[in-house]
Amino acid sequence: MFHKEKKSFEIKKFHNETSSFRAKKSLGQNFLKSEPALKKMCEAGEVNDKDIILEIGPGKGALTTKLLAISKKVLAVEKDRELFEFLKEKFADEIKSGKFEIINEDILEINVKDYNLKKGDYKIIANIPYNITGAIFKKFLSSQDQPKTMVLLVQKEVAERIVAKPAKGGTGAGKESILSLSVKAYGTPKYIMKVAKRFFSPAPKVDSAIIAIYDISKNNFIGEVSENNFFSVVKSGFAHKRKVLRKNLEILQKTPLQIDNIFEKLKIDPKARAEDIKFDNWIKISEFLFKKD
Repeated sequence: MFHKEKKSFEIKKFHNETSSFRAKKSLGQNFLKSEPALKKMCEAGEVNDKDIILEIGPGKGALTTKLLAISKKVLAVEKDRELFEFLKEKFADEIKSGKFEIINEDILEINVKDYNLKKGDYKIIANIPYNITGAIFKKFLSSQDQPKTMVLLVQKEVAERIVAKPAKGGTGAGKESILSLSVKAYGTPKYIMKVAKRFFSPAPKVDSAIIAIYDISKNNFIGEVSENNFFSVVKSGFAHKRKVLRKNLEILQKTPLQIDNIFEKLKIDPKARAEDIKFDNWIKISEFLFKKD
């Protein structure tokens, strides 16, 4: 009876403590409260007891609790000082045992090397502030210390753009974008599931989705194509949305004949726009454009 009363008291105490937190709009805080979504994030990350997890913006610790139960260690970065102090108390035992470490910093300003995280030996699993989604992708995917896998909760529209999902009711592949190509340059993205806005507190204005990026590496850039050259081609290709790709690539000071020859070799429609070109052909176009004679 005593144990039941104590447990009931602790649950009530925790509810009272966490409910007192007001989400800060400036930090993009929307706390996830869906058990199925939390479970699915862990499953998508294929988390096991050998994994070190980097969690961004743990908030009230709902996902953290799940990750601590199945991983080797969780390193959490929380910018909000109030939540940082709360999580220190909530996970005091895990901190003491070395299973949990929490840092009161801005994720965009930390160097993962300072926390003994090395290329391919950690995974990122997080419900991130949506206003820094692009910055997080850029920081970690292009880093020399890339994670092995990333599982992120992002705006549904962003997740669909990354995997180039067809428009509702459409068939075939969707349209590519600078964002989708930037992610595919480093890994394999997979749309996991939609998470409706009602499963957050406070509820955001739009629905969200879980997206996973697997097999993260720089293998696409170990041959003839450098990262700089690839991204200069992609950015040039999307420079003027109304122009066909052939015309946009002339920005790179290549002659129309050179570009036409590349399109012919790759069997690309001369009237194709940048959004119509799949990732593999962007790599091949970059190879041809910057090939050393």
